[in-house]
Amino acid sequence: MKNIILLISIIGVLVVISSCLNDMTEHKISLQKRAGEENAFEDFKEITDKNQVRKAVDIVKNADWEKAKVKMERYADYQFQFPSKNSSEDKIASYLLWVSPNGHNLELVTDDDRYVKLTEQDSAGLYEILTGEELVK
Repeated sequence: MKNIILLISIIGVLVVISSCLNDMTEHKISLQKRAGEENAFEDFKEITDKNQVRKAVDIVKNADWEKAKVKMERYADYQFQFPSKNSSEDKIASYLLWVSPNGHNLELVTDDDRYVKLTEQDSAGLYEILTGEELVK
């Protein structure tokens, strides 16, 4: 009986530790900035503040995405990733990000041919979370 209680206790502790570790990895965005004029990116920033990550994820997930294969005129300004729980599997959601020529909107493209031009409000919010700067100066 003591062995069963000990085993259940150990399993309980492992479940709690595991959920804490998962919670920590779900609250991080990795941002890379384009390096030079080529399609190469270098690490730029990591966002770990839970509230900022949650806001950024909400902006991206609630955007009015189109299923479209787009060809942009220039290479992306940034790319970013965050862990995404999609149904039963864990994966990394990856996005390419362009600042529109007018400087008021962000445009995002995914690997699975989805495109969105964010509203000015969502663009400003996401850009500030990702870079720490205002979108329109």
